[in-house]
Amino acid sequence: MPPAHFSLWKQALGVVPAAMWDRTDLETLVLADNGLTEISDRIGDLRRLRMLDLGHNKLRDLPSSLGQLEQLTDFLYLHDNQLSALPPSLGRLNRLRYLNISENAFEVLPEAVTGMSALLELRASDNRLAELPASISQLARLRELHLRNNRLTALPDVIGSLIELRQIDLRGNPIAALPQSLLALPRLEKLDLRWVTTFSPPPWFAELEGRGCAVYR
Repeated sequence: MPPAHFSLWKQALGVVPAAMWDRTDLETLVLADNGLTEISDRIGDLRRLRMLDLGHNKLRDLPSSLGQLEQLTDFLYLHDNQLSALPPSLGRLNRLRYLNISENAFEVLPEAVTGMSALLELRASDNRLAELPASISQLARLRELHLRNNRLTALPDVIGSLIELRQIDLRGNPIAALPQSLLALPRLEKLDLRWVTTFSPPPWFAELEGRGCAVYR
């Protein structure tokens, strides 16, 4: 049988139809832009989901049953909601490759995120993050880290252990200092510091740029 895909994008639903949770064959489900304020615990029954889009809604929290969707591998879109925390159970999504939690109300990066050890791309722009936890070092496969428009003044030294990183976007943060451990990132191609007015480039930036990393500032 071909993969089952279903989209209810921008249908002004307000509430997800109960029958949706019976579609246990689904591999892709799009519920974006529907004014949703809650998601049923029954979403955990959709065990075959590989991609889930809950973006552009009004969600303040998520059911812990989301952590049961251990087949989620492709995308989880949670951007443009009103989330300030994630259930710890989401840390079980250790096959997920792309997570977008931008445009929410996170003041700290949820520990569940750093349990998603297969992530290749993390988007957490337009939140209220003031620091990153040391546990971000667990995202050993991460290639892109997007943190535009937060409240970050620095990055932890352990960022230098993420040796697969290609891009770091820090635009619009009040960055005061960056760790020299960035030199330990052999594949870093782009460091974006545009709209940062609080930072004086250190001498070791010359080495970073000299080996081909584009530093935008």
